[in-house]
Amino acid sequence: MPSPSSASSSSLFDQLLLAAAAQPEPQRLLFVFAEAELPGDADAAQRARFEAGQGGALTPVACVEKSVPELTTFAALVAESRRASLPWRVMFAAGLPGANGRPPSPERIDSALQAMVENVRSGAFGGYLALDTEGRPVQFG
Repeated sequence: MPSPSSASSSSLFDQLLLAAAAQPEPQRLLFVFAEAELPGDADAAQRARFEAGQGGALTPVACVEKSVPELTTFAALVAESRRASLPWRVMFAAGLPGANGRPPSPERIDSALQAMVENVRSGAFGGYLALDTEGRPVQFG
């Protein structure tokens, strides 16, 4: 399981919103929510680590895209995710720019979300903002 770092989370989420709003092209923000699970072939040491809140594999449980005006606070996004999906431990976020003054097309958004889900599933999530359920940044390693 990833561990939270000590940086301020709400400020990171707020910075994400500010950065997206400042872009010259309309942005859509993409979110993948993942839960930590213990693989079926885990050994005793891996099981002990997992029970202590570390290790495990991240499995995407939901994804969503939002425009910047649709987002207010991290807490509001968490509350919405809780109403709409399974429990999660880590949220991954990324921006997707539009072009020529228009937001990205639904097809581009769907394709980008699917790629993001696959990246989380395979562990290739280094380019995403990762926050825990309290909004604290998560570091992997």
